[in-house]
Formats: sequence, C-alpha cells, structure tokens
Amino acid sequence: MIFVAIPGILILLALGSWQVQRMMWKNDTNAFRQARAQSEAIALPADVEDIDAMLFRPVWLEGQFQHEKELFLAARSYRSNPGYQVITPFERTDGTVILVNRGWIPLDRRDPASRAEGQIEGMVRIEGLLNTSVEPGWMTPDNVPDENFWYWLDMPSLSAQAGIAARDYLVDAGPATNPGGYPIGGQTILELRNSHVQYVVTWFAFALTLGVITILMLRGARRRAQQSGADTDS
Repeated sequence: MIFVAIPGILILLALGSWQVQRMMWKNDTNAFRQARAQSEAIALPADVEDIDAMLFRPVWLEGQFQHEKELFLAARSYRSNPGYQVITPFERTDGTVILVNRGWIPLDRRDPASRAEGQIEGMVRIEGLLNTSVEPGWMTPDNVPDENFWYWLDMPSLSAQAGIAARDYLVDAGPATNPGGYPIGGQTILELRNSHVQYVVTWFAFALTLGVITILMLRGARRRAQQSGADTDS
C-alpha cells in the first residue's frame, strides 16, 4: 500500500506544482499584455527590428488598404458567434506594406460585396496593437493557402500569399468602428484564459485525499493486526 500511495502522492503534488507555475506564468503574461496595450500609441517604424520590445504596443500608421488581397483567418469567434478575421495588406505612405488584421466578420460576410461600406478607400490613419506569429497547437488544422484559408498566423506564408515582403509581425486594428459595422476590430487577445486555480485545487485535493485514505487504511490494518494478536494470545 505504501509503495503505491507514496509515488501516487508525489505525482499528484508534482502536477499541482506544475499548475501553480502555469498559473503564475499566465498571470504575469496577462499583466504584461495589459500594461503594454495601455501605453501611448507611437508611429510604427518602417521596420521593427526588436519585435519583443514592440509586442502589444499601440501603434499608428497612415496609408491605404489593398482590399483585393484580403486573407481570412478561420475558426474565429466573437461573442460566441463563429466567423473569420480579415487580414488586409496596408500600403503606407513610405511605400512599405504591412498586414493589418482588421477584425472579425460573420460567416456570411466573407464576400467583400456583403460589407462594401467597410471597404474603406483612399488614405486613412489607423491605430492598433503590434502582434506576431503564434505556434499552432497540436490540434490546430494546417493552413490551406490554396483556398485562402488560414487557421493560425504564419507570417511568412501570409506575406507570400499577399505578394508583399515577408515580416514577422502585423498590426491588429483597434476597436474603432468601421463603416457598416464590419469588420469589428479590437480582436487582440490580451487576456489568456486562466483556469489553473481549479486544477491546482484538484491535484492537491487528490494528493491530500490519497494521503488521508492511506493513513486510515494503515491504521485499520494495524488495529486489525493488534486485535488478531490479542485473540491469538487469549
């Protein structure tokens, strides 16, 4: 019993400790993103050399959209509604082109004609947050460039699809309302889902429960052994 219980308790304690570390990491990450996002907007440099130093910082840029080169991030939701996020090349006044995630649209608005008012023409100034590629999870589907269907941000491939110079970053447009209502900006994930507290409590509770059960069983076994010895002596 002890040889089974002790390794089990140690494993449960290790799992609980790992969840504590994950919880602390997410708390720090969320605090970092929130602090960065609330800083003052600056002009986006012609080229961002240190992405980490600029990540999630508010930036502004001027130019015009190349709507004919729209890209679509699939499997994106907004208030529990399924849809896409629209990524559009943005030609700046200095001639450089940056990808801009303009925001979310419903499934039935993929056709640009269904949201013509939001296809802003001419020179505009936009503000947003600098973002970068993310590594896909093991359950994330592969991107399908041939169908202009993207499940995760692969910046080199997205840039190649749009026919622009490859960059490791893009701008997530801010929450300013677009004409006609779509796309809906402000889609940057600043608050990572953090449910690790319940996992911490669960693993440590399992460890405590297993420990208590083991002690009770050992006491019961000892009591029965003592009683059996007493019966034998009598």
